[in-house]
Amino acid sequence: MKTVLLTALLVLAGIAAPAIRATAAEPWQDALAAMPLATNTTLLSRTNTVGIMLGSFQSNSVIKGLILMPGATDELYFFRRVNVPFAVAHPTLLDCLTALTNQTHILATVVPPFLVLHSTEDFLDGFATVKSPRAEARLKGLTVKGHLCFNDRDWDNLQPVLSENVRANVLPGVCLTDSWHFYRHTFTAWNLTQWELLEATAMAGKTQFELTSWTATFTGDRRHGAVPSPETIKMAE
Repeated sequence: MKTVLLTALLVLAGIAAPAIRATAAEPWQDALAAMPLATNTTLLSRTNTVGIMLGSFQSNSVIKGLILMPGATDELYFFRRVNVPFAVAHPTLLDCLTALTNQTHILATVVPPFLVLHSTEDFLDGFATVKSPRAEARLKGLTVKGHLCFNDRDWDNLQPVLSENVRANVLPGVCLTDSWHFYRHTFTAWNLTQWELLEATAMAGKTQFELTSWTATFTGDRRHGAVPSPETIKMAE
């Protein structure tokens, strides 16, 4: 886990972390190596990368979900800096991830139980303020069964899903100005607890939530790390 821990520390310090290597033998990398890509391609770009990764992620015993934080989606859709040649025989999700982290600003860090794609813009902790430990324990003991997948979903689209699957009032509601500055949400996951669903939502949407006895209230996360410079794109050794 040294590479993963180093990545997290460097990101929090605002320093670009080294790219992951396909030869590493961490359990999460073994899990991704067993997931064939849903679609073969010769180029990873802003138009196909997210769909390929979300569609290829499978249920496994190591990581429950794959989350793209705003820093990662900015690299794809805002800066348009993802244009990675990809010629791999029988490619897997690990091959795809390795190509991205070796040739773009996108970083990969395990934040249990998730694999998180992010950049130096993003923070990897500080998403929840718990005012009711009993409510936290309740949500950690309740499971959202099956598969969830959200590709570029806004809050008004996601909030009804949260309300249906979380035993708490999820605020703000739909069609309110309170959610206008939330980022669009991109993540996929299997068999989360209700608490983990709230965490995944906050990470994907650049938000924080406060949990009281029966209410989870999301607000925008005003923290902002350093934006990657075009001159510092990592390349494979």
